[in-house]
Formats: sequence, structure tokens, C-alpha cells
Amino acid sequence: MNVLLFGATGMVGQGVLRECLLAPDVARVVTVGRSATGQSHPKLREIVATDLYDLAPLESELVGFDACFFCLGVSSAGMSEERYTRVTYDLTLAVATTLARLNPGMTFVYVTGAGTDSTERGRTMWARVKGRTENALLRLPLKTFLFRPGMIQPLHGIRSKTRLYRAGYAVLAPFTPLLKRRFPNAVTTTEQVGRAMLAVARRGHPTPVLEMADINAL
Repeated sequence: MNVLLFGATGMVGQGVLRECLLAPDVARVVTVGRSATGQSHPKLREIVATDLYDLAPLESELVGFDACFFCLGVSSAGMSEERYTRVTYDLTLAVATTLARLNPGMTFVYVTGAGTDSTERGRTMWARVKGRTENALLRLPLKTFLFRPGMIQPLHGIRSKTRLYRAGYAVLAPFTPLLKRRFPNAVTTTEQVGRAMLAVARRGHPTPVLEMADINAL
């Protein structure tokens, strides 16, 4: 497989990149983002783009891919709905629409979140925007799968870029093994998310929306 990865410097993206580089059936991984990961690997090529909303200058480098793992996202904390929509909906659809034209029928895996509101009418702002994004993606000519993880445990030295999340993981770390034993589908890991994405790219999934139980089962 040839894989495109957006958001490779974030916590989820770091985990997905690790699993892609380890997978024997992944021949090439191209990351696209505003900053480089700093990693070096024979399979890896990094594209640093200043404007992800306009991929026209990069189109020749975005052809010939079997899957795209879109792990790029921001916390909604302190953001207006307009600004959050610009980053979450507008950017995601700009990328996905371009890839649908360049790689018709490719597998597109989007990391959304547990509690996303598919009706687009709920009270929670981020859930509405994520729901709108999910629904728009499903209308594109792509094999779209929507990952809705909740709590994600970072492994293998991976750290979140968000200070608040890092503090939360540090507090919860001693209790994570107990949580996983008592509530196995309340927690997943960066490793499990990455491996589940690869499984979906290889074999698909019966439903386009994957909740925590589906991710962990894969």
C-alpha cells in the first residue's frame, strides 16, 4: 500500500505513522503537514506545506495512493464555532475533495471523536461540527471510514502536543491499566488506532462509523 498521512506530528498521527512504517505491506508513506516529523525512514517522505487549504501546488505528489489517514485536528477549547469550523470542516473537506479527484475510490480514514453528533443539531458545538464533517465526507466518492475514539493512551514515547491533554494523561496514567481491565472499550491506544486504520485500509469494515469497541476489535 501507498499511504498519505495528514497530521503526523499530533499524538494520534505519531502512532499511525509508527504502525505504517512497521507494516510490511506498506511500501510508501507520505506525510503532509505544516511541520516535519523529524523522522527518517526508507519508506517515509515528508511534504511541508504552508497552506493546507490549497493543495494545487502539490497535486502531482498526491497521486497513486491507496489510503489517506487524516489525523489532523484541534481542540475546540476557547474557539468560536466559526473558527473551529474553518479548521475542522473546511480544511478536512478541502483535502478530501482534492484526493477524491486525484485518487478516485481511495480509502479515507478520518479521526473524529466519541460523542460526535451526526444530526448536526445538538447543543455541543464541537460535536455538531464534527457531525457535519462526517456527513460531508460520506457524500464524497471515497471509501470513507470515521474513527470515533474516546480516551487514547499514548505509547512508545508518543506525547500529545496539547498541554492540557498531556497533564490529563499524566494524572490518569496510574489508573489506565485498571480502566482497561474494568472497561476494555473505554480506552484505546495510539498503537491500536494505527493498526485498526491499516486493517480498514486492507479489508474495509461493515460500517463506516467505528466506535471504540470496533477500533479495539480490529
